Amino acid sequence: MRTVGVVMNGVTGRMGHRQHLVRSVLAINAGGGVALSGGERVLLRPVLVGRNEGKLRDLAVQHDLADWTTDLDAALADPANEIYFDAQVTSARVGAVTRAMEAGKHVYAEKPIAESLEDAITLAKAARAAGVKNGVVQDKLFLPGLRKLQRLVEGGFFGRVLSVRGEFGYWVFEGDWQEAQRPSWNYRAADGGGIVLDMFPHWHYVLENLFGPVRAVTARAVTHVPRRWDEAGTPYDATADDAAYGIFELADGLVAQINSSWTTRVFRDELVEFQVDGTEGSAVAGLRRCRVQHRSMTPKPVWNPDLPATEPFRGQWQEVPDNAEFDNGFKVQWEMFVRHVLEDAPFPHDFASGVRGVQLAEAGLRSSAEGRRVALSPIDLGDA
Repeated sequence: MRTVGVVMNGVTGRMGHRQHLVRSVLAINAGGGVALSGGERVLLRPVLVGRNEGKLRDLAVQHDLADWTTDLDAALADPANEIYFDAQVTSARVGAVTRAMEAGKHVYAEKPIAESLEDAITLAKAARAAGVKNGVVQDKLFLPGLRKLQRLVEGGFFGRVLSVRGEFGYWVFEGDWQEAQRPSWNYRAADGGGIVLDMFPHWHYVLENLFGPVRAVTARAVTHVPRRWDEAGTPYDATADDAAYGIFELADGLVAQINSSWTTRVFRDELVEFQVDGTEGSAVAGLRRCRVQHRSMTPKPVWNPDLPATEPFRGQWQEVPDNAEFDNGFKVQWEMFVRHVLEDAPFPHDFASGVRGVQLAEAGLRSSAEGRRVALSPIDLGDA
């Protein structure tokens, strides 16, 4: 048994606290640590870092943690702290991650790794030059529904995949008469907000890992709700996009259409769903469930608007069994990254993949602004 210090910056926020601190790092320790290939187990010692001393102190007391500080450089100077994790607002990420790499720490960050493609490339090159392990959170790949979908792809269930259609979103309250479920910075462009920058990196790694590289994008990003209220109840102008409608072109003619919105009300089984259609079968996958309809079991509906629909369309699909126990996706990726740091285990979700996610977001925003299709060029990170 050994212990590794992990500097965790930004865990006073909702996602950093719930998913990364509580359901990942603390859950790993409660389960006996990360198991390495040689039988050794590793505990993680979180060092909480942030700007708000009161919030940090309260969080440390809540979880019985001894180590917290508002001095990032002091935390990075401790040789016992081998890993730096960043879940801050996007606009603060590049500077802090750069300081961590300069201190020789292995770096793991929430997506997007930067607000711009230029900054993302700079980070990836800096990580290579520093010789540090690096990773970006790509949690959707570890959701039970998408794990089942990947199983179908790898098993050849679809035949030739034709298209992907995704629906993501829910209504985020404006903050006046009901508290908003998302922080106000999400709706300010100057703070790195916007649903394109938030969600297109997700869609990139989902499409890339399940179906292949994205070659081009046509998108429309809009701000449907221009006025919102912040955490103090003060009204502000929403300057970032709160909905985006994208068409993504992949290899072999595969087309993906994904709608992303914080201004829609849910009439789906889950907050995100993907329908994949292929020559041999189709599937609908969400966060947890995945249902399929094979070619041999596909009914033959006939269009007749003069008669009410009587076919139970949803009932004609079959449930894909779990066939495995699915752990929290954030926790699974944390364990992968720790193994990557300590024994060089494979970890494909590096800063280079994070760069491609930012590239898609930037291309989507440019497509919307210029009203045209934008092709994605390969990115050469060199041997820096």
